[in-house]
Amino acid sequence: MSEIQQSPADTAQNTPRYHLKKTVVMVGMMGAGKTAVGRALAAKLGVPFVDSDHEIEAAANLTVPEIFERDGEPFFRKRETEVISRLLDKEPGILSTGGGAFLAEANRENISARGVSVWLDADLDLLWNRVRYKTSRPLLRTADPRGTLTELYEKRVPIYRLADMTVASTPALSIDAMAQRVVDALADRRDVLEVL
Repeated sequence: MSEIQQSPADTAQNTPRYHLKKTVVMVGMMGAGKTAVGRALAAKLGVPFVDSDHEIEAAANLTVPEIFERDGEPFFRKRETEVISRLLDKEPGILSTGGGAFLAEANRENISARGVSVWLDADLDLLWNRVRYKTSRPLLRTADPRGTLTELYEKRVPIYRLADMTVASTPALSIDAMAQRVVDALADRRDVLEVL
């Protein structure tokens, strides 16, 4: 006779619901996908998304490259620490940080005490393919941007390995698939994420 069809209401009931208990802080190299994956992750979990660089830019009314040029990296890093601390005090959500944020011990301690850090682990070739044509990366404004990225990668990866969680990124994964990979990893941490 007639087939039973699912209505949108039935489908919505089958969609998992979540309760995020701590802010998830996306860390990793420039080009790892912290902002794009963070936005998709926030949408999947139904929580707010915030980008620390965007918050700094809004407060300063300048872009990150302009802040670097006008005030220098040490000034920027100090503002970054203040902003991350403030954002960790808000309701649990997804926080994307700049590539250098996790290098500061104060930020790592603060994130670990009040949230959970997730390192999006992408290899050097993937990172280079993603950032090579972007002009918004102040640290890559050098005569040899690939060499600079390699140097940054080699210095930073041992520190990123200190993150609470690591999620591997591969070129074949879409943003949505990568966000789902993060959801799956977080689901193993009941102190962070509860599946309802």
